Amino acid sequence: MQTVLIAAGAFVAYLVAYQTYGKYLARRIFDIDDSRPTPAHTHRDDVDFCPSRAQILFGHHFTSIAGTGPIVGPAIAIIWGWVPALVWVLVGAIFMGAVHDFGALVISARHQGRTIGDVARDIVNGRVRFLFLVIIFFTVLIVIAIFCLVIANLFALYPAAVFPVWIQIPIAMVLGWMVYRKGISPTLPSLVALVLLY
Repeated sequence: MQTVLIAAGAFVAYLVAYQTYGKYLARRIFDIDDSRPTPAHTHRDDVDFCPSRAQILFGHHFTSIAGTGPIVGPAIAIIWGWVPALVWVLVGAIFMGAVHDFGALVISARHQGRTIGDVARDIVNGRVRFLFLVIIFFTVLIVIAIFCLVIANLFALYPAAVFPVWIQIPIAMVLGWMVYRKGISPTLPSLVALVLLY
């Protein structure tokens, strides 16, 4: 019962943060305007630029921000307990990860869908772009190394966890096939996939 209350409290905290802090960032910091067309519409080629359904877009952004939380969070919980893990996943996502990702998306959308490195070249110079890309390369390398270390340690501690991780791949392939090839609404297949994963 305690776990359910913690999960419900975290869900409420995310909703409150979205409705208050998120709207503050959208209005006051990033000046979001719904009438402004995005690169998905202005550069539409149905390959690199294509409008997407809100559900799909939400899924992509959710997994991006949630990536380190669910992967590193449980490892922290196993080592130091659930309070640091909850702080990592809840506070870190609201005040650091979400703001960073939101800002990166807004900057990219306002510069024809280009990367932050390309935008940095326009604003400062080419050397900054190069340094930015080098920093990104090493940051991603460190993140991948940490993911590998954490997952390897968890697999060593709990060998039964290997099967659920590997089964995600065929489930994701079938889900993508149903949504993109068959044109099925992603809601029901996503719920079925979620149940299968759990």
